[in-house]
Amino acid sequence: MPENSLQQLFAKLASAATLTELVIITVAVLGGLAAAHFARAAFERSALAGSNTWQARSTEGAVALQTPFVALVLLLLGRGLLSFTSFTPILIDTALQLAAALLLVRLAIYLLRLSLGPKNWVTRYEIQLVTILWLLFGFTLMGWFDFIETSLDSVDLIPGTTRFTIWGLLKGIVIVTLFMAVASVSSRTIESRVMQMDGLALSTRIGISKFTYFILLTLGVMIGVNAAGVDLTALTVLTGALGFGLGFGLQAIASNFVSGFVLLMDRSIKPGDVISFTGVTGTSTENFGWVQELRGRYVVVRDRDGVETLVPNQNLITSPVINWSYSDSKVRLKLPVRISYSDDPEQALNVLLRAAQGHARVLSSPPPASRLMQFGDNGIELELRFWIADPQEGVNNVRSDVNRTIWRLFKECGITIPVAQRDLRMVTVRGGGP
Repeated sequence: MPENSLQQLFAKLASAATLTELVIITVAVLGGLAAAHFARAAFERSALAGSNTWQARSTEGAVALQTPFVALVLLLLGRGLLSFTSFTPILIDTALQLAAALLLVRLAIYLLRLSLGPKNWVTRYEIQLVTILWLLFGFTLMGWFDFIETSLDSVDLIPGTTRFTIWGLLKGIVIVTLFMAVASVSSRTIESRVMQMDGLALSTRIGISKFTYFILLTLGVMIGVNAAGVDLTALTVLTGALGFGLGFGLQAIASNFVSGFVLLMDRSIKPGDVISFTGVTGTSTENFGWVQELRGRYVVVRDRDGVETLVPNQNLITSPVINWSYSDSKVRLKLPVRISYSDDPEQALNVLLRAAQGHARVLSSPPPASRLMQFGDNGIELELRFWIADPQEGVNNVRSDVNRTIWRLFKECGITIPVAQRDLRMVTVRGGGP
């Protein structure tokens, strides 16, 4: 009996109708792949590649749909040709359904990627998502899904009164993922609208966006689990272990998320602020940088070298942070200067004021000030104090410019900057030696 079945199968595959359909399907697939290859190459050479306009996005979407669309057109042409014969195009009808399913899935995933913005998880896994969803649709169209569902539903993962099968697990994962995707798209839409409200402070807009994202994501998970019909009582042990892990292993992560919401609500640090991390107050520029972005777990700080540091939110809450632009961006800088005792301090103080007043970034109100601080061992200690309003443009560069001007003016006026003096006294010790 098996031999007769195999012979019948080979005879059916070798028939003229089956071979004709296989040739048409092969030509359609190869034609779709070739069309997609040439369309993608032409798009990458065009001026639209890399831009973010709607024309570029539409062209990119058309290129992504080339393979299923061209294959679908060629299959329809092949079926039209077979309609003039006595062949029944069973394989071509199935291929048409699969090509249409691939076209719809590819279009849906591409639109989802565009709605989530340029940086999202769909971009990294777009091809994998399209393949998985298309296979699921294909199994359903060909009637294989019922067999797979029955087989997976017969395997119980947690023996006992409550059944929790592999099919239930996979069903729950798929449904929860779909609800999470819908929640993510909704939150991104709300975020784009909120960020356009210029009447709200930037930190408030970010806080509303992040809060909405987490609320919608949590609701999506809960609704997805409920829609999947998963009995959470069967996962008591798992949820207990998860809670134990959150209490210990994930404590720092939870603390960073809470700290992130605190930073957004109290508006102590917001994008664009100039901050530095140091335990010494004043105008120290140690770990100096600009706040680029506030994230749920960390803050992105960019320094003057172009290096971006990811600082955990908890560090900004528990450690001293100097915010140079918290309430007022103006900061005062101090430059210590030493002159010789043979020089006139009044003349030197006036020269210091001239050096500060000649710089474009030094404010005239409050005006610069020069002070005689003390009479030191090696000279008279002076100090120049002045204000700037743009520390985000750099602090040490202003110090350098003013110091260079002081050096030049001191040279012109004959004012000297003494170095440390050391006197060596020779004494005679017992025995006559030095």
